[in-house]
Amino acid sequence: MSLLLYRLKDKGLNIIPLHSFLDREKTIAPPGYSRWLIPPAALAIHLSIGQVYAFSVFNLPLSQIIGVTESAPGDWKLTTIGWIFSIAIVFLGLSAAVFGKWLERVGPRKAMFAAALCFSGGFFVSALGVHLHQIWIVYLGYGVLGGIGLGIGYISPVSTLIKWFPDRPGMATGMAIMGFGGGAMIGSPLAVALLDYFSTDVSVGVWETFLVMGAIYFALMMFGVITIRIPRKDWKPEGYVPSTKPRKLITSNHVDADTALKTPQFWLLWVILCVNVTAGIGVLGQASPMIQEMFEGVITAEAAAGFVGLLSLFNLIGRFFWSSLSDKIGRKTVYAIYFGLGILMYSLIPSLGRLDTAIFFVVGFGIIMSMYGGGFATVPAYLRDLFGTYQVGAIHGRLLTAWATAGILGPVLVNYIREIQINAGVEKAEAYTVTMYIMAGLLLIGLFCNYLVKEVDSKYHLFKDKEEESE
Repeated sequence: MSLLLYRLKDKGLNIIPLHSFLDREKTIAPPGYSRWLIPPAALAIHLSIGQVYAFSVFNLPLSQIIGVTESAPGDWKLTTIGWIFSIAIVFLGLSAAVFGKWLERVGPRKAMFAAALCFSGGFFVSALGVHLHQIWIVYLGYGVLGGIGLGIGYISPVSTLIKWFPDRPGMATGMAIMGFGGGAMIGSPLAVALLDYFSTDVSVGVWETFLVMGAIYFALMMFGVITIRIPRKDWKPEGYVPSTKPRKLITSNHVDADTALKTPQFWLLWVILCVNVTAGIGVLGQASPMIQEMFEGVITAEAAAGFVGLLSLFNLIGRFFWSSLSDKIGRKTVYAIYFGLGILMYSLIPSLGRLDTAIFFVVGFGIIMSMYGGGFATVPAYLRDLFGTYQVGAIHGRLLTAWATAGILGPVLVNYIREIQINAGVEKAEAYTVTMYIMAGLLLIGLFCNYLVKEVDSKYHLFKDKEEESE
């Protein structure tokens, strides 16, 4: 291969070996490179891996692999299939934590390429598992391998965006993470269309759909791999003059990922993210049956599906709106709004559910979902404010273990407390009351933790911006 490359180079063809193309040094932007080309690269990654939010589209077809039109003996149960999503989210958090420092060392291009291989590879392995009807292969494919791709892909653009947008880090990360929230809006109709195309009298078309989606997402993620760049040393946006008097809680110092774990600020933010996600993801997963049961006879299944779609839209918009607002009023203030307003909304939901109209109920949950999405998008900038940019991607990765925890805790709280209430004789319309008050209590914990956040002690600092070594 090396000999072939040399011969091609002698003939005037400038061919760069793949391993060299992926090197961090090859991603340094040339003079005049527009930083506005970076958000599309990040979006390509996040719109792809955001498909995980639409995985439930496959649940019913996966339960009918043998029966085709309905579940038959030997088909997988929905409870068995449900673990695919859960495993993927767990490995998202674990891989983000494990590979965060590696990402900072090798650069975003190599990390994005690894994410593309893992995420698309998860579809290919799962296609084999479906074809052979071996659920453990699907767990290994989409759950483990795909989950690793999710984790690496999620954190890959974060530190790069923050370095390109030191003047607007909240807006920059909001643009990318908005893509993760919107991934389902692409993934869901794409999956439905492909399933419809490949389905026959003897097949539901799942394994074929997995193969095509794996190829499509690999191509889309490769766009991000090719176009991503990192700024040159000492680069600053045109006209940007760093403040000589930084705002409170915005540091000019840096803390490495290992040291960040020793600070109380990291664990305060861990709890803050965990409770915010727990409150939101539990409701998001139960939104359709919840509104139907609380407004029985008023809200149809079709209307409930529209409600879920509306919540996804609020989730998407909130990621950009709240994170951009945080650049103006500060990250701590925005999280205080999340928790203060969230406590009010969750406390009011039981009362809103007793009204004759569902409009106020829908608006209340729309606000809640916007802050749920906003919490994801704002936290990278919060980390940058407290720990600097040196290893913010690695620190963010380790913080995402809070998401993995909340991904289990939220649905368990909502589903099991509802079941306990119904078994105790409580009407379905009232079965969510206790849960809503518990969620409000969790947000109160988050509000208190956010209040305790202050500047990181100087004993944890590595160096200031002006002393930063070339990366």
